[in-house]
Amino acid sequence: MRLCFLVEEQYRRDGMPNDVVRRLIALGHEVDVVRPGGSLLRMSELMETGTHDAWVLKTVSGGPGLTLLEAAAAFGLTTVNDARSIRGVRDKVLAAAIGRGRGLPLPPTYAVARPELLAEIPAAEYPLVVKPADGSSGRAVHLVSSPARLETLLPALAGEGMLIAQPYVPNSGTDIKVYAVGGELFATERCSPLHPDPSVRERQVPLSAEVAAIAAQVGAVYGLDLYGVDVLLGPDGPVVVDVNDFPSFRQVPDAAARVADAILRLARSGNSGTAPRTGAVTWTLSAARTTSPTPAEGSGVRGV
Repeated sequence: MRLCFLVEEQYRRDGMPNDVVRRLIALGHEVDVVRPGGSLLRMSELMETGTHDAWVLKTVSGGPGLTLLEAAAAFGLTTVNDARSIRGVRDKVLAAAIGRGRGLPLPPTYAVARPELLAEIPAAEYPLVVKPADGSSGRAVHLVSSPARLETLLPALAGEGMLIAQPYVPNSGTDIKVYAVGGELFATERCSPLHPDPSVRERQVPLSAEVAAIAAQVGAVYGLDLYGVDVLLGPDGPVVVDVNDFPSFRQVPDAAARVADAILRLARSGNSGTAPRTGAVTWTLSAARTTSPTPAEGSGVRGV
């Protein structure tokens, strides 16, 4: 198979997706790596129908990569994840509307185009978590204790574009990160970006049936195949605070092999998933043995 990976400069040397690319090459597949922010792209040739079996996105929110993936989808090409589904989670305003409308346990969400409008949020809603609507990797996430504290943060928020604010969910200071890949769910515990503690290292933890059901529902609601879900265990139960397309899959056993196999299955199925799934999806919590595809001739990787 021939695959095209859209990889932002930020992830150029990261194990995810580079280990996945190396795994695919070792299996005999051909991989083109495109740097969306650092390449002159001739769109008519790049999007030629049939050139690639699937397009895979590993980029930051707000970068040009998603536009290229959407262009590939517009040509009828298979994308991983589906371009529309990625847009639905990367725009946190849209994600909140979709998620709460479909019954996911998300916090109430305010959205503003200008930070000074956050002052209209009732004082009873504080403390608040404020972050960019297109943020990623914990960028510019603020725990705002009071309206007075918000006033001091306005200059720092001024250049962040669309913002969302949600009432803070009391928690232990750690998040549960659930990774979904190839029909399996894996849970890790890690330090919350709102409560940084260098002594807390990400580690695998058992996944409760309640959190597993929520994580599986996230995939069905947003139409995602490879994704991560950040869950807080609040006083009223689990709360979804973020959803990521193509996350790091840290602490997932044999992550590169699992992700590579999942990409190949999706590419072979030709499933571009142009709308959120309405049917139930079965996920398993236990590790499953994977079968490697037969290597093919003519493999290699090329940068664009």
